[in-house]
Amino acid sequence: MAKKFISDIAFSESVKKQQEKMGSRAIYQKMAEKRDWQQKLTMIMPFIRDRDSFYMASVNADGQPYIQHRGGPKGFLKIIDDHHLGFADYSGNRQYISVGNFDDNNKVHLFLMDYPNRTRIKIWGEAMVIDKNDPELQFLYDEKYGSQLERFIKIKVTAWDANCPQHIQQRYTLEEMKPHINTLNQKIQDLEKKVEDCCPKENQL
Repeated sequence: MAKKFISDIAFSESVKKQQEKMGSRAIYQKMAEKRDWQQKLTMIMPFIRDRDSFYMASVNADGQPYIQHRGGPKGFLKIIDDHHLGFADYSGNRQYISVGNFDDNNKVHLFLMDYPNRTRIKIWGEAMVIDKNDPELQFLYDEKYGSQLERFIKIKVTAWDANCPQHIQQRYTLEEMKPHINTLNQKIQDLEKKVEDCCPKENQL
């Protein structure tokens, strides 16, 4: 019987056949044998805590996929323990596509991006929709968020992997750029002051 790997969660038999056909199966087999994908979150805890958004994929009973962008204050996706993540789900556009999909199929996939450092983490898991009054998950709730809490989403992590940085363009938020902008503005002011001290305006043409 063939050995099972954590990466088999994504590399199904159909995927492996395609890899065989295209000549990449042996590469991924060796990679799995040397260092398989991970299940424990220990290594990526700091990365997760620093995220202010992620993409979440679900599938309905007909196999129709759906990707939702989730955003919030940095660290709103929280680590419950080595194998579980969670976040508070607040009232939004009231479409409820993701939570409806979880009723049919609880498989979920998260895609976390760090554009400045050109890093992406893929997380496979199983989603659980938890009542908003659950006492053990109240730490996920942020009363400053300013929207009505509807439920908690708890995710059991079954695998995670990191992609290579190729084709990830560096992008920065205004918050990330502010220190650099402030530094440049200060340099401009200092240079303007030097020009003024050297050549007073009354002596300039």
